[in-house]
Amino acid sequence: MILKSIERRSNLSKEAFKNEYLDKNLPVILTDMSKDWVGLDKWSFDFFKEKYGDLQVPLVDKNFHNPGAHYMEKKKVAFKTYIEAIEKGPTDLRLFLFNIFAEAPELREDFTWPTIMDGFVKTLPFMFFGGKDSITPLHFDIDCPSNFLTQFHTRKKVLLFDKDQSKYLYHQPFTVQSQVDLHNPDYDKFPALRKAEGIEAILEHGDTIYIPPHWWHYIEYVDSGFSLALRAHNSIANKFVAVRNLVQHSVIDKGMNKIMGEKWKNWKLETAKHRAETY
Repeated sequence: MILKSIERRSNLSKEAFKNEYLDKNLPVILTDMSKDWVGLDKWSFDFFKEKYGDLQVPLVDKNFHNPGAHYMEKKKVAFKTYIEAIEKGPTDLRLFLFNIFAEAPELREDFTWPTIMDGFVKTLPFMFFGGKDSITPLHFDIDCPSNFLTQFHTRKKVLLFDKDQSKYLYHQPFTVQSQVDLHNPDYDKFPALRKAEGIEAILEHGDTIYIPPHWWHYIEYVDSGFSLALRAHNSIANKFVAVRNLVQHSVIDKGMNKIMGEKWKNWKLETAKHRAETY
């Protein structure tokens, strides 16, 4: 793999963002988008445990994509119990696409929606929590948004790949996923991965990374921590692709998993390998 560093910008106007990043479909770190958010200092593990510790939260782990009856199944625990678990040290448990604001709408007062582009989906702000060393596997967002991910307090590593790198990333058919392990890449098993060109970023407290539509991303929690994702849609074409992705995932992929189980998983892996290694 060839990984380049990402640009870091501040005081970026709406026009400059559109011309330099949105229209060119390029990622960037915005160092000051969250600078006036109340939640930037207010939100912490202790804050969420004290105020919202009784909430039942849906967790995923490293077995989330294993085939069979529990394919992409989440398990629920008390929010406080989960936070205490990730505070203790490394764990693969992640709180993924968590809309805490549905249960606690007052938290919306602790951040402001960006004005850097139009089309933000204000009904669905999401939070992500993870323990040290936990990993969000390589994927692209099924609904094709412009994604603005802001990190709080601790560090998070992000690897990004443009859509045109899909051929080297072993994209599994009928999914938005890849099974390559970017933490320990196996070039013998996945030789085409050597050709992949991407971008590497480390997010610090208050950093916001812009992930354009269709970009692959792999996320590693350097420390236990959490982030807030605000998503925008400004393209009708992307909305059509999002519908196609959702149909493929919910109807074809989940349906075939129920019918074939491990055989379906193996077919996806072998098809991804064949496609990647014919380039």
